[in-house]
Amino acid sequence: MKSCELEGKVVLVFGAGSSGVGLSNGEATALAYADAGASVAAIDVNRHEAERVAARIADVGVSSLGVEADVTKSSEVARAVATVVHKLGIPDVLHNNVGSPRLGSILETEPDAWRASVELNLTSAYLTCRETLPHMLEARRGVIINVSSLASIRDTGYVYPAYNAAKAGLNQLTVSLALAYAKQGIRANAILPGLINTPLVTQQITEDAQALAARHEMSPTGRMGSPEDIANAAVFLASDKASYINGVCLPVDGGLSMSCIR
Repeated sequence: MKSCELEGKVVLVFGAGSSGVGLSNGEATALAYADAGASVAAIDVNRHEAERVAARIADVGVSSLGVEADVTKSSEVARAVATVVHKLGIPDVLHNNVGSPRLGSILETEPDAWRASVELNLTSAYLTCRETLPHMLEARRGVIINVSSLASIRDTGYVYPAYNAAKAGLNQLTVSLALAYAKQGIRANAILPGLINTPLVTQQITEDAQALAARHEMSPTGRMGSPEDIANAAVFLASDKASYINGVCLPVDGGLSMSCIR
């Protein structure tokens, strides 16, 4: 059911598409922003995915825009933000959802693969913030939400040190943004998803039914979270209900971060 928590707001969602069959965190969040009344730009490296999600957003009855952009390329990020500002208006919310784990130990990770992981999981947020912040500062308002990972603060049972390090860096980038621009009316928070059941799990981690069942059991709740769980947290952090929440790295993990077992 459509609400009005974000009515009149303009939201940029970088990484709004899905990498496989099923609902991704990015798509679920883009749709949730739309359900809350916001105009939403669905930005993705895959043009088809960006336009597909934008069409779903339009079905909700709000303005939408699908934009193709590779977040690791500064020129494409700049063009995407400029397009959104021109067609939808000054962004009220910047949502950075882009990220992907790369399995492999330090010894198994080549330097180029390490750099690529850092560029995708950390530098991309620097680029989107660099292009969006001037507009927010001019308007003296804005919310930045960075999607990090539980892997940024604890071991999750998977060996992907480049991802761990990059997402930990994203947490501190979020804190830095929150403190640097708080007096200019801008808030920044991070969401740390735990074990979430998205297409990325079967595509990049495992398709084995037993392994997936074990992944459910790793959560204190006995189940993985859903993309909607991440989306609900994002809408809250973007809303005025969270107007005094700033610089927080919020685990959305069913309590896994508080558990002494995986």
